[in-house]
Amino acid sequence: MTILLYDLVGRDEARPFSPHCWKVAFALAHKGLAFERVPTRFREVPAVEGGASKSVPLIRDGERLVRDSFAIALYLDEAYPDRPSLFGGDGGKAMARFVERWSQLTLHSFIGQAALLDIHGLLDPQDQAYFRQSREQRFGRPLEAVPADREERLQAFRASLEPLRTLFWHQPFIGGEGPLFPDYIVAGALQWARVSSPFPFLAEDDPVADWFGRLLDLHEGLGRSVPAAA
Repeated sequence: MTILLYDLVGRDEARPFSPHCWKVAFALAHKGLAFERVPTRFREVPAVEGGASKSVPLIRDGERLVRDSFAIALYLDEAYPDRPSLFGGDGGKAMARFVERWSQLTLHSFIGQAALLDIHGLLDPQDQAYFRQSREQRFGRPLEAVPADREERLQAFRASLEPLRTLFWHQPFIGGEGPLFPDYIVAGALQWARVSSPFPFLAEDDPVADWFGRLLDLHEGLGRSVPAAA
């Protein structure tokens, strides 16, 4: 049975951009599970599955509904143990928790501000109104002011990726010889940036960019199925 993935989109249903939804899409592909994306706009989220979740991603697998990207990954490994593992054991789960916190605090905090206006531009007018109001409340300033210093902050952001760069001296993926869910956590954040904004978050010669490119090519090019923002 095909799994349904409720996936955040803007005006263009073919350009899902949520980092958390991308994590789940990569995880489903890793497990070799057939899934169908259900395009969902911000204003539609409260009605999904009768109000089953306040946010996406949300999956329906037969009679099961599972929300939250990490919980979904845990569920997939438990429900489909005969397919490639997303964690490789309890140690991998613990590592993934750390990577998720690092990604949220380091990657999301910069990308979410630097790409803010670009994300706003992806949305239709109704979602734009919600997005502007909620983000201006969150940041305490006009939407246009939030990414104004992104050029000045870019060098510090790139420097913050040094743990990944040095890791790739020793192994091709965060998970080792092959990707695990921690790879998809970080790739989801960078895919959010790639799909939403033409801003050059990564230098072309960065080993992180090389790793990310290999992630995009996996699973029959799932990541590249959505073109980069131009």
